[in-house]
Amino acid sequence: DRVLVHIKDLTVEKADEEVWVRGRIHTSRAKGKQCFLVLRQQRFNIQALVAVGQHASKQMVKFAANITKESIVDIEGVVRKAYQKIGGCTQQDVELHVQRIYVISSAEPRLPLQLDDAVRPEVEGEEDGRATVNQDTRLDNRIIDLRTSTSQAIFCLQSGICQLFRETLIRKGFVEIQTPKIISAASEGGANVFTVSYFKTSAYLAQSPQLYKQMCICADFDKVFCVGPVFRAEDSNTHRHLTEFVGLDIEMAFNYHYHEVVDEIADTLVQIFKGLQERFQTEIQTVSKQFPCEPFKFLEPTLRLEYREGVAMLREAGVEMGDEEDLSTPNEKLLGRLVKEKYDTDFYILDKYPLAVRPFYTMPDPANPKTSNSYDMFMRGEEILSGAQRIHDPQLLTERAKHHGIDLEKIKAYIDSFRFGAPPHAGGGIGLERVTMLYLGLHNVRQTSMFPRDPKRLTP
Repeated sequence: DRVLVHIKDLTVEKADEEVWVRGRIHTSRAKGKQCFLVLRQQRFNIQALVAVGQHASKQMVKFAANITKESIVDIEGVVRKAYQKIGGCTQQDVELHVQRIYVISSAEPRLPLQLDDAVRPEVEGEEDGRATVNQDTRLDNRIIDLRTSTSQAIFCLQSGICQLFRETLIRKGFVEIQTPKIISAASEGGANVFTVSYFKTSAYLAQSPQLYKQMCICADFDKVFCVGPVFRAEDSNTHRHLTEFVGLDIEMAFNYHYHEVVDEIADTLVQIFKGLQERFQTEIQTVSKQFPCEPFKFLEPTLRLEYREGVAMLREAGVEMGDEEDLSTPNEKLLGRLVKEKYDTDFYILDKYPLAVRPFYTMPDPANPKTSNSYDMFMRGEEILSGAQRIHDPQLLTERAKHHGIDLEKIKAYIDSFRFGAPPHAGGGIGLERVTMLYLGLHNVRQTSMFPRDPKRLTP
């Protein structure tokens, strides 16, 4: 008949109430006839006191002091108002006076990492000689690392991004679709694919849901989106690349101009940013305690620059690059800093990329054969979305594929999907982990992937 109470709900309003709480032992400290425990549930914790008296014997105090860290316990006790604020706990105004304690699941006495070390800012650890935990140790022991207040906050916020993405697009009239992840040919005609055995033949893991998004547009689903895994067999060991990540993909038919789609995607991201500010301040503050960062800034409506304007800003800053040259990662970051200085925004769009640096299916700009109807979106100087108006005319698509030297037989199904009438359309794909990383100002995408996959990591 007992009712389980969450630690976050234990406030002065519950003073003198008898409660039942389940949590993990974060720390324990015996002092004479008393034992002080810190009991943790996710990001919330409370001090619990076991003291010799009516409800606790010396043996019970000794038993409580010997419970290993990270063990799961049930505690029955009374909420008492604290005489002074309890530092180090989220519930600073109350403590739990223990009457009974039960060990539900005991943890091994030796932990692969200490949670207090795992939430300590690196600079702070260096200054006073205390330990911090490196990335490989965290990822090798991900279950423990995910228990930290920082990790809990990161992935709650990431869940919020998905929720806000869905909410916003459904409100805009989009339909969520589910696309195949095992496909017969490389999604984008490239070599960076994982090959899998498929009965008596071979198949590939999808690099993108693009073909299927476009097929749905051809099937008169005018606005579609999907959330799902994307696989890239790129041997890229950088701070922002994964071999498997979660794609937030959008595709949309338009009436007059592809900027209709650009504006919808940009507004969707702005609504996500606003929603995070409104709903997830606690999580943002929790992460910033370990990884300090300036708050994310954005404009409404979103700043849109043409590629040539971006190149001009870089040249003005001393960068030498051609009109049809793609942006390198250092130039991307530099341009992000220049845009922030000039326009005071961390989020912007770069439009009208050179046709030469975009995939074969990108629509050329009818007003300038050297540019294309394509765009990238950036957060804190790093690309989070690459998109374009797609060529919906099979003849032009065939010509562009030949120009790129692509085997037409391998993309026959893709070209054929436009032979029965296809509306003008555009779209793009967003990397969920990268958005989370850049919004929070983190330094590595592996911090925002729950169980990251890269060329060197396949477990846990």
